[in-house]
Amino acid sequence: MLPPGAFDREGFLRRLEDWTPGVARQIAAGENIELSEAHWELINLLREYYREFDSSPAMRPLVKYCGLKLGAEKGRSIYLLSLFPGSPAKIGSKIAGLPKPDNCL
Repeated sequence: MLPPGAFDREGFLRRLEDWTPGVARQIAAGENIELSEAHWELINLLREYYREFDSSPAMRPLVKYCGLKLGAEKGRSIYLLSLFPGSPAKIGSKIAGLPKPDNCL
């Protein structure tokens, strides 16, 4: 578990290198999300997106990327909302240890 100072005021990690699967579980617990295999698939995809584009995806690019990488059935907003209710791009990025997407409130 990381100390509170490792996170910004919105709960995002200050340093990407502090992320571990255990930290992901810690952040997810704070969001009342129990991580399943489907969550991990998306977390890994978010981290892959970040490595490829050096930014966290907004919702539309995330949906498109999921469709390309995971297939049409998972490349849908409703699917992402079922995993990360409210704001899949923002909450998913937070749990994946990535910065907040630029256009998320």
